[in-house]
Amino acid sequence: LWLKVFPMTEFGKVAVLFGGTSAEREVSLNSGSRVLAALKRQGVDAHAFDPAERSLDELRGFDRAFIALHGRHGEDGTIQGVLELMGIPFTGSGVMASALGMDKWRTKMLWQAAGLPVPEYALLNAQSDFADIEEELGLPLFVKPATEGSSIGISMVKHAGDLAAAYADAARYDPLVI
Repeated sequence: LWLKVFPMTEFGKVAVLFGGTSAEREVSLNSGSRVLAALKRQGVDAHAFDPAERSLDELRGFDRAFIALHGRHGEDGTIQGVLELMGIPFTGSGVMASALGMDKWRTKMLWQAAGLPVPEYALLNAQSDFADIEEELGLPLFVKPATEGSSIGISMVKHAGDLAAAYADAARYDPLVI
């Protein structure tokens, strides 16, 4: 029924954005290539577009964009802002929702301000008292870069004394670690 209401040719020329420059490039290449193949099977005039290899100015020739970028510059509102400025409709959330959703710390602060229950957490830096944080929050703990995607730099701390190493791993991807 959906195909009868919206013939695939009405989408025009679609850029499938994948790859990019984030730490999650390989994940994006995998998912984006699958999206591209699925759209083409449905008769959509879909084309691969890797922002790491092409100028964003080249998006001007497209009618729509399917965002399959992961991590920074793909899920954080950056590419959404570019597409909005260019007047190109795109999949997913807009600039603000993307930026907030990607920033785990600011999302938690927003939830807290709205009165929602939020599990205890700590922002970590190289000077953090890791033993004190382990004791205060309890184990196990999940540690992650606060503004990276969902699959890179994450550690589960199960044993006392392991938080410092988990922090160091996450800090390789983002100076803000939660």
